[in-house]
Amino acid sequence: MSTNTHRFTLTLSCPDRIGIVSAVSTFLAEHRGWIVEATHHADEIEQRFFMRHEIAAESLPFGIGGFRERFAHIAKEFEMDWKVSDNSVKKRVVILVSKLEHCLYDLFARWKAGELDIEIPCVISNHETWRSFVEWHGIPFHCVPVTPDNKSRAYDEVQRLFEDARADTMVLARYMQVLSPKLCAAYPGRIINIHHSFLPSFVGAKPYHQAYSRGVKLTGATCHYVTEELDQGPIIEQDVIRVRHSDRPDDLVRLGRDIEKAVLARGLRYHLEDRVLIHGNKTIVLR
Repeated sequence: MSTNTHRFTLTLSCPDRIGIVSAVSTFLAEHRGWIVEATHHADEIEQRFFMRHEIAAESLPFGIGGFRERFAHIAKEFEMDWKVSDNSVKKRVVILVSKLEHCLYDLFARWKAGELDIEIPCVISNHETWRSFVEWHGIPFHCVPVTPDNKSRAYDEVQRLFEDARADTMVLARYMQVLSPKLCAAYPGRIINIHHSFLPSFVGAKPYHQAYSRGVKLTGATCHYVTEELDQGPIIEQDVIRVRHSDRPDDLVRLGRDIEKAVLARGLRYHLEDRVLIHGNKTIVLR
């Protein structure tokens, strides 16, 4: 059996009980499904089980529609929240950016290098700053200004652009606006933000200045899902860098930008590879 790169990824969570792994494995074995990668986690406190399987698509006698149809009765029996995805279908990622370019540049570089195997149907910004850069890469650029008077209309337009792009994921690459509750509620688990602090510390504006005033010895960045509550969504990935007593706020900003790029890229990759399962306000990252 060849383990080629065309794979189906099955992810699920359900109340923990005996027989879950056996049921899934038996289902795959009965259809000669070849498991390429398998990861499990049982949360003893929550009494919940989490699973991610990658299956060689060519080993199965049916496509992804047939998989969904045949697996549904097992999912019902075990009360699973589940999905199966086809990695041959590229995820469509819409990027939102304001005036800070480092995360946008980094995502574009990883996309051009094939490190992020995605489609970018468009970039949306509240400023015109990066239009020429984005359009030079052959990607449509939409400027949607956001003011205190037009926020509702502006985010309705962002939602329309996202829907028209048939996008899967929205990435806030240092997009310095607070999304409307309506927009957040429309795409739970599909909007990813990079916040320039090690949450839950220093939420909101100017977290590096907050960190400097507090005299921290470590500063960092947090990649998280966006919810209606500012900077409180489920955390996907974090990292830190050491701060010296002589570092000024500008130094923290400079140091933090390197961390922001890496953390956002890792968090987005975990999301795109269906490695992130959300449970309440926490994530389980199966990697």
